[in-house]
Amino acid sequence: MYEIFADLHIHIGRSESGKPIKITGARSLNFANIAKECSDRKGIQVAGIIDCASPYVIEDIENFLKAGEAYELKDGGIIYKDKVCILLGSEVETSEVSRNGKVGCAHNVCFFPYLKDIKAFSKELAKHVKNVTLSTQHSDLSGYELIDIVEKYNGILIPAHIFTPHKSYYGNCVDRLKNIFQEKYDKIFAVELGLSSDTFLADQISELEAKTFVTNSDAHSLPRIAREYNKMLVEDISFKEIVKALKNADGRKVIANYGLDPKLGKYHRSFCEDCNDSIEIDEAATICPKCGGKNITFGVFDRIELIKDKKETKSPENRPPYIYQVPLSFVPGVGKRTIDKLLDHFETEMNILHKATEDDLEAVVGKKIAHTIEKATQGNAQVHSGGGGVYGKVII
Repeated sequence: MYEIFADLHIHIGRSESGKPIKITGARSLNFANIAKECSDRKGIQVAGIIDCASPYVIEDIENFLKAGEAYELKDGGIIYKDKVCILLGSEVETSEVSRNGKVGCAHNVCFFPYLKDIKAFSKELAKHVKNVTLSTQHSDLSGYELIDIVEKYNGILIPAHIFTPHKSYYGNCVDRLKNIFQEKYDKIFAVELGLSSDTFLADQISELEAKTFVTNSDAHSLPRIAREYNKMLVEDISFKEIVKALKNADGRKVIANYGLDPKLGKYHRSFCEDCNDSIEIDEAATICPKCGGKNITFGVFDRIELIKDKKETKSPENRPPYIYQVPLSFVPGVGKRTIDKLLDHFETEMNILHKATEDDLEAVVGKKIAHTIEKATQGNAQVHSGGGGVYGKVII
């Protein structure tokens, strides 16, 4: 057994030929570049790419395999340079009847062991979306229906960024996941927390106690990969091993979640778009208490306060720690040139964050920047809360 780092939510912006996949994703985000970024700069051993159901991406994967730098594993996944295992995933937007009787939407990340499985899933998904070539298209499926289709092709389903105000189960649809998945709820063995929440917040909801928590980047550009990630204990890197870790089976497990302080998330607090400020509000209110505006985005913190059912937060004994860690790109005064200098010396971001001491950093970038990085990456920085789609700020 050994420890690995995994980011299970990475988008593709464009295909190799320049065709759009995730409209809001960077053009440089293609299958080959993600593999190289994880291997050469990030130091991530498992990358979940969640736009692989697009026929354009499937074509890119087939060409990538033919080039000889990667191959499919017997236990699932694609191995690149014997360093990075890529899990083939698809993010699917489902249609749900929300708590107020209206139709809500939720995102799900689904992973499949082999290229043949996601190709078959893509063909079936095309019957339920208008344009299967684009990422995260709205489907006519519910989560209850989707999980059966995913399992039909040997896949797993993880509800994505479960608390965010747009496109999530708790944030946009229902108070309880069991209301969606009903008797199939036990088939959901992991949930993704999202950038504006953490273990402490999520463990205020009792139905999540038996679920594994994962923290992922939801990267829309190459530098954002591993903005949040997980440390796992596995025997090797493959689809089969990651599933075991998510199920906490046979000694495999998630041993730590590394993520932003929820205050840095762009949907942590409720936000008034009219006065452009975070606000304290309950869901029954429809008017901003500061300016009287009605253009309000309900925040993750306030949503959890509303739906929590535990009087005190107490995580189950086997819950791994959630470690607040500010990505290098968020640290004040640490720009691209400084990051490149650090990478030239330490090779990968994981080495910088997990192996380099403050003295090691000082030898490369000087005392002031080294101390700033140390404070930020050890959870000792002050933060200003984010909201309304705007990230919070790190204050050193």
